[in-house]
Amino acid sequence: MKRIKEYKKLFSIENTIDLKVLKKSYRDLVKEWHPDKFQDGDPQKEIAEIKSRQIIDGYHFLVSIAPETKAANLEEYTAMISQSGILDYQHKGMLLEITFLDGTTYEYFGVPKNVYIKMVNSDKLHRFAKRNIFNSYLYRKSKKTLQEA
Repeated sequence: MKRIKEYKKLFSIENTIDLKVLKKSYRDLVKEWHPDKFQDGDPQKEIAEIKSRQIIDGYHFLVSIAPETKAANLEEYTAMISQSGILDYQHKGMLLEITFLDGTTYEYFGVPKNVYIKMVNSDKLHRFAKRNIFNSYLYRKSKKTLQEA
């Protein structure tokens, strides 16, 4: 949730994410902080490189949790949570990351530790997640397939 708030603040978004407003804000920020605007050796160039990476990361992140994006992918998501089992999961802070059997990974934001513990101790992991996590928390698709080592 902290990351969401930081990115919304960066793009001056107060409530729900509107893709048109986000895109305009993104373009304005990229123009302002593009590293090519600064001379080599200028200390601002290093700051601009860091800031531009942060702007790009924030933009992609916010697009992935925007209502329009979620609506466009709802059919795929519904099929995933209904038909695919859970392969792996991990909880860090208030972030729960669930990898499904096909390798697709979703991040769920704001999941408290007590809900995670109940999920882990549940006899039917997928059933618990389906009832208490999948449609209860803000989510985004984070990885399409498993990375091979």
